Amino acid sequence: MEWKADFRSDTLTRPTAAMLNAMHVAETGDDVFAEDPTTEAFQSRCAAMFGHEAALFCPSGTMTNQIAINVHVRPGDEVICDRMAHVYNYEGGGIARNSGASVRMVHGNHGRFTWEDVRSEINPSDSHYARTSLVCIEDTCNRGGGSVWSLDGIKDVKMGCQEMGLPLHLDGARCWNAMIARADDQLPTDEAWRSYGQLFDSISVCFSKGLGAPAGSVLIGSTEFIAEAHRVRKVFGGGMRQIGVLTAACDYALDHELPRLHQDHAHAQMLGKALEPLKHVVAIDPIETNIVIFEIAPGMTASEFVKDAESNGLLCFAFGPQRVRMVTHRDLSTEQIEETCRVLASSSLNR
Repeated sequence: MEWKADFRSDTLTRPTAAMLNAMHVAETGDDVFAEDPTTEAFQSRCAAMFGHEAALFCPSGTMTNQIAINVHVRPGDEVICDRMAHVYNYEGGGIARNSGASVRMVHGNHGRFTWEDVRSEINPSDSHYARTSLVCIEDTCNRGGGSVWSLDGIKDVKMGCQEMGLPLHLDGARCWNAMIARADDQLPTDEAWRSYGQLFDSISVCFSKGLGAPAGSVLIGSTEFIAEAHRVRKVFGGGMRQIGVLTAACDYALDHELPRLHQDHAHAQMLGKALEPLKHVVAIDPIETNIVIFEIAPGMTASEFVKDAESNGLLCFAFGPQRVRMVTHRDLSTEQIEETCRVLASSSLNR
């Protein structure tokens, strides 16, 4: 078998034997009737972790984001987010399709923005304009290269939203990486998680990326908010039955996969250093977590770089005409990262 290292996404992680065993022995029931004990306990754990009252398990982060938006807005309203936001770029136009709302984009710094950026985009209370009803933050920001928001930056946006009566939603698919990065690659305290969660009116977190579960995201908020989210999940076709087999995997991930995420960050730094001297690489976005995005010099396209990389056993992802993304994850060992660095230096990618 030829050597291969797959950097296309951290969604490629597969459940470990121990995670599969946790799934196998999970106690289950009918979740639509709120009778799946594993899921009920897991949802309560997630809500408490982020300092909120309730939570709702869904199959994907796109669903949790879209449910949150649907609960917060009415048709004809407007959502403010960054131009790089996943809710705008990668959820199939769901804001318009599912909720009948439009999007006002701000142009921040690697997906991060300030309250001043938001305030200038809020529509006046005038019937000629769409009603501004929601602000969305993505932490970390995927298109921003796994960029991490500062807590002060989030607090600034939160205070402004409170003054204007606007809810603030977190697309926290990779908030695990953000929190660990802010804690200097240490596991954050329980109080740190709660304090972070209190900055948002609703939170979407994902377990099928760096945490390695086969599926699953959780939407977190107040009891009233989650009650309405239940209704929307049903409409979206997200009601499921014996899902303790999935929530058991996510629960296992919190205990056993979350503490090792700092390894992915270290591996991303190793990749960045290996990419710096390459002939075809002209710029690398700041590497803050487990996502590495770099720009290809004229004379080679991102797609050509990806094709050459694949011929050398490296799978990565074209992220635009001249940009490439590589993502580190649990299923890439330090030895594979070291070999990848050697391949990058000695292969056709450096000629």
